[in-house]
Amino acid sequence: MKVSKLAGILFIIGVIITFLILTKEILIPFILAIIIWFIVKELRSFFNKVNWVKNHFPKWLKTSIASIIVFGVTGVIVSILASNINELKNSLPIYENNVEQVIQLINVTFNVDITLLFSDFFVDLEFGKIIREIINSVSSTFGNIFLILIYLLFIFLEEAVSNDKMNKIYTTPEKQLEAKTLLRDIDKAISSYITLKTLVSLITGVLSYLVLLIIGIDAPVFWAFLIFLLNYIPTIGSLVGTIFPTIFALLQFGEFTPALLIITFVGVIQVIIGNILEPKIVGNSLNVSSLVVILSLTIWGSIWGIFGMVISVPITVIMIIIFSRFESTKNIAILLSEKGKIN
Repeated sequence: MKVSKLAGILFIIGVIITFLILTKEILIPFILAIIIWFIVKELRSFFNKVNWVKNHFPKWLKTSIASIIVFGVTGVIVSILASNINELKNSLPIYENNVEQVIQLINVTFNVDITLLFSDFFVDLEFGKIIREIINSVSSTFGNIFLILIYLLFIFLEEAVSNDKMNKIYTTPEKQLEAKTLLRDIDKAISSYITLKTLVSLITGVLSYLVLLIIGIDAPVFWAFLIFLLNYIPTIGSLVGTIFPTIFALLQFGEFTPALLIITFVGVIQVIIGNILEPKIVGNSLNVSSLVVILSLTIWGSIWGIFGMVISVPITVIMIIIFSRFESTKNIAILLSEKGKIN
């Protein structure tokens, strides 16, 4: 590869990354709207499995009903989360006061001076600030509801005329079929991933909520939702989702027993679902290399934070599907795929 060509590619990549960072506040609500659109489409497809509904309900009505269900459930979740977040904020002084008690407990139990061992770490560590940042990260997910609704409305309007536009852009039947096949493959892969991953994450979140409720941790809905959300992040999401409530249980109670119970039972739930249930439900249909998943996780995480990690796998799947359709980029799709096999 010529140096000038390599320099051009690196320049384009740099421009794209800069654009993604600068337009973060605009693009993230747009992608959230697309995700909601996928969920509404899946609900609409579910309605079509009932022949009477399929034959007697117009598309706009099925879309409206599916949208009402999605936003109704979201509204209930947001309301419960808001209550839990307020409870958590009110408990911040208690958590901060328990930090010294927890440090002393660790020192006595393990006969170490943890403050001395991790002096550099504790200098900059503010547990109250960490809790606030977690709360703010979750709250910001719902902070642009109005903008998401606007995007969603125009996505539905665009969906109604997309087929006509496609036929006018691609004038020959062969080109039309090729373009529609590509879009159908992307739609199928992403819809399947979002639906199945949401189901697995929901099961994990609900079971974790029951554990947290029984143990008595503050704001169990918040922590269960955080586990649900982090479960979308490949590889490390389930680990982080287990560690967070464990640490804050230690701070809340000032003793080891509740924290050990949480890391044990929530950890067992994550292991069983992640290693037994999820492979059976999701399978290997995504066809993405494990190394590529980690790299994608790192890159998108550095650009868009937690949200970037959540969408890293769907973006990689889209790239593989698109690259596999063109001879000039087919080799890239093979490198990104799990076993070098592409359709």
